[in-house]
Amino acid sequence: MAMTVHQTWSPEQYAQQARFVSDLGMPVVELLAPRAGERILDVGCGDGSLTKKLVELGCQVVGVDASPAMVAAAQALGLNARVMDGQSLPFEREFDAVFSNAALHWMPQVDVVIAGIWRSLKPGGRFVGECGGFGNTATVVHALARALHRRGINADTVNPWYFPTVEAYRHKLEAQGFVVRTIALMPRPTPLPGDIVGWLETFAQSFMAPIPMAERAAFLAEVAELCRATLCDSQGHWTVDYVRLRFAATRPVSQA
Repeated sequence: MAMTVHQTWSPEQYAQQARFVSDLGMPVVELLAPRAGERILDVGCGDGSLTKKLVELGCQVVGVDASPAMVAAAQALGLNARVMDGQSLPFEREFDAVFSNAALHWMPQVDVVIAGIWRSLKPGGRFVGECGGFGNTATVVHALARALHRRGINADTVNPWYFPTVEAYRHKLEAQGFVVRTIALMPRPTPLPGDIVGWLETFAQSFMAPIPMAERAAFLAEVAELCRATLCDSQGHWTVDYVRLRFAATRPVSQA
């Protein structure tokens, strides 16, 4: 049974709390090595920050995202962005490449996503992406689980994230028919622009959903305290233990 993800996106909050997501995404663009004139699908385009960079490189880009607010922000940049679930891609052999940054781990129907991306690509097309990988934000996930357990809630029932190992994701790509050119896990401790409560309010809404509104501030404060010793330095600066899975794969021409 599919879990309901209780997550809404505010472009303003995202820009304030999470601009590092797109700022740190340029190595994925470089791995994509986009060429002028290519038609590229950006899955989980968010507010369009990286989509815009692809357009500026001369590509014809379609951005899709499940958040109407984020798509509106991307459209405000003049981008071809559409409200669409990455788990329901309708395209058929339309793109030279599919690109995704920091979005795939929000899509629990992993095999459906990969199959949709395969269909979207022309034979010989590239699938290049980065998402949360095994161990991503482990300290935060553990703290959320402890705080929920104290309230009689199993965190597994509300965790919206899929953070795969290299082996697991390689297997899924290859099972679909992709040839994996490169795939690796990369620890990337990431300084936050503010405190961890702002990060939790931006990204951890599904974990907060079972908590009554009047109790959420206390819940977030408790989670922050559980993380403090590991993720906050003596000056009060927070750094989250990000681990990224970055990969490049190709749909072979021979399987046209």
